Amino acid sequence: MISNEHQEHPSSTGLTSPSAVTVDPPKVNDYSSFAEAYSAENENSLLNAYYERPAMLALVGDVAGRRILDAGCGSGPLSAALRDRGAVVSGFDVSAGMVELARQRLGDGADLRVADLGSPLPYPDDTFDDVVASLVLHYLEDWGPALAELRRVLKPGGRLVMSVDHPFAVTLMHREAGRKAKYFDTANWTEEWTMGGLTAQMSFWHRPLHAMSEAFTAAGFRIAVISEPEPDPAARELFPEEIAAQPRFLGFLFFVLQAD
Repeated sequence: MISNEHQEHPSSTGLTSPSAVTVDPPKVNDYSSFAEAYSAENENSLLNAYYERPAMLALVGDVAGRRILDAGCGSGPLSAALRDRGAVVSGFDVSAGMVELARQRLGDGADLRVADLGSPLPYPDDTFDDVVASLVLHYLEDWGPALAELRRVLKPGGRLVMSVDHPFAVTLMHREAGRKAKYFDTANWTEEWTMGGLTAQMSFWHRPLHAMSEAFTAAGFRIAVISEPEPDPAARELFPEEIAAQPRFLGFLFFVLQAD
């Protein structure tokens, strides 16, 4: 299974180098335009609810009493799960519509903000024990400013636990579809998502593993864990055909990074 966050009637274009990108940024990745439909899909899907989210929670481990920032929190399912495990959670997302859904889930007293990961974040230095960034960095062409900000708000020795599209999976997906795709290039690709009767144009940035590693090191992080997990065991009963066909599959790549 070669996958990203959503698989309902996608239509993709091949990878293009930065100089060739023609997508108009204001018209892509507009989660507010389909926030409720995306949140509903995310809640119980195989890829999100029974693969990505359980893997993130397993990597974070015991969070009781830890102060955690959910970077790109969306409608808040990961924030809610962390809070249920005893964490003190703050979250932000660039989509005001998603933040509103997260507030409905977590309550009016939740520390939720509208902020852009590619810009300075509204938190003091050395604030959080951990940052979780679930399927968010692959929307950015330049990881440098985002990783620097996440490093800034982490306490010394803190962790960044993150997931992104698996770079080999993206390359293989495009090659199997007959498109040109060079694994070692950092390149943009777009996909059309349709859910709940709404269509949105999505834009992603593929980068090879070595480029990810270089970005982590430049920002002051050390890789502690790289993970390619199995789906949650509950997926076998809920999605028997998919799991029978492929008990393990390439979807996302997971990291635990230590702030040096």
